[in-house]
Amino acid sequence: MHERSASALRRTVGAAIVLALGVATASAQARSSSAEDLARRAVERRAVEAVIWGMPAVNADLMLQAMLESTSAKPNEVVYWSRPVNWKNQTLTPNPDSIYFMSFWNVKETGPLVIEIPPALGGSIAGNIVNAWQMPLEDAGPEGADRGAGGRYLILPPGHKEPPPTGYIPLRSDTYGGFALLRSNLASHGDADIARAVAYGKRVKVYPLAQAAQAPETRFTDAYDVLFDATIRYDASFFGHLDRVVQGEPWLDRDRVMIDQLKTLGIEKGKPFTPDPAMRALLTEAAREAQALLSRRYDEGFPVINPGIRWFPAAMQEVIRAVQSGYADRDAYPVDARGVTYTLGFTGIKRLGTAQFYLMVNKDKDGSAFDGAATYRLRVPPDAPVRQYWSATAYDRDTHALIRDLPRASVASISPGMRTNADGSVDVYFGPRAPEGREANWVPTDPNRKFELLFRLYGPEKPLFEKSWKLPDVEKISTR
Repeated sequence: MHERSASALRRTVGAAIVLALGVATASAQARSSSAEDLARRAVERRAVEAVIWGMPAVNADLMLQAMLESTSAKPNEVVYWSRPVNWKNQTLTPNPDSIYFMSFWNVKETGPLVIEIPPALGGSIAGNIVNAWQMPLEDAGPEGADRGAGGRYLILPPGHKEPPPTGYIPLRSDTYGGFALLRSNLASHGDADIARAVAYGKRVKVYPLAQAAQAPETRFTDAYDVLFDATIRYDASFFGHLDRVVQGEPWLDRDRVMIDQLKTLGIEKGKPFTPDPAMRALLTEAAREAQALLSRRYDEGFPVINPGIRWFPAAMQEVIRAVQSGYADRDAYPVDARGVTYTLGFTGIKRLGTAQFYLMVNKDKDGSAFDGAATYRLRVPPDAPVRQYWSATAYDRDTHALIRDLPRASVASISPGMRTNADGSVDVYFGPRAPEGREANWVPTDPNRKFELLFRLYGPEKPLFEKSWKLPDVEKISTR
């Protein structure tokens, strides 16, 4: 380059930098730097990050509070659904083809707590025991630590020093609270099989270790057909749940950076959280911005399992690696990906791909969002690689819960009357009306709402992971 040309280029670049700095300075000056405005912007940005960071803990507390408010069940008992859940179970992406048992445990007062799982004789459990941050402590049942022989899982409080007694499966928790999600597996939707699954689940026991010699009878509370609303609230109430977690749980070392961040919002251990109307308005605005950020990342899609097909695993790989290792990698903490994951569902699985595997999709074959007024078809190929069953379930796109006021939410390989094609494949339809003659293969949708799909494989087998069996895209077959 000639010296004159180089000199001209430097002058041009320099002028551009000066102009940019001038614009930035003018913009900064336009934004007030008064103490009041600086404090307001600090609340806004820190509140957005608090929502994303706190999502798994708030998700868990929402379910706990739903139990306390809508049923008579208490911590260290068991709430269950005596039939496969209907839309009134407004937890995130629940399974309407299983019998749910949940125990929200807390060891702060009781000390070590036992969750006793029966042997897999006459039934089986697909269970996950997680802490207050939904970090998996252990899986239970045939694919869990007891391997179907049954076992006494012993939850040890934070800092517990005494060696655990023999005959127990010790689980060292770094939080006082958490929950056990115990799915009693169904052979079919027939009344007799439902009754057997319920009876088997009621053999679970929950009691303090101190009372093991004469364990009290476990109390079970039926929540079937009760409105159990644990959907995420993107408003100021989110921070009330977050404050409850901060007050009740110890700070984890990896999260201590949030102590001052939350003080900015009025959340501080040992002090009441009493936001005034102006602060509540700011917190609501921040929660909605966090919702938009998380929703946008979800819409962009997770990495797919098979290139060219839109179905993706229901959790991002970095989240799976982190939770299964206990966040052992000191150079990674996937808070953003974790936040997205826990807007969609709940629990943590220690041995992913053993008892169950989940595939999710929010767009059809052509890349368009699912419209509840249109009709779609999913063709499930023959010889689905499952030891138990597969199911396809529709959820509300906005809430990620079962679509309200609809008679059912899924079609499964154990559904009564389901029709199979001559080649062994199964066509599942999603739409506001059933195709003629295909009622048993139809999942209803709300014509006024978007939806998403979750495909479950219970007892997944090698062809899924070896990719010799692939679930194809969902195709639109009719419009409004």
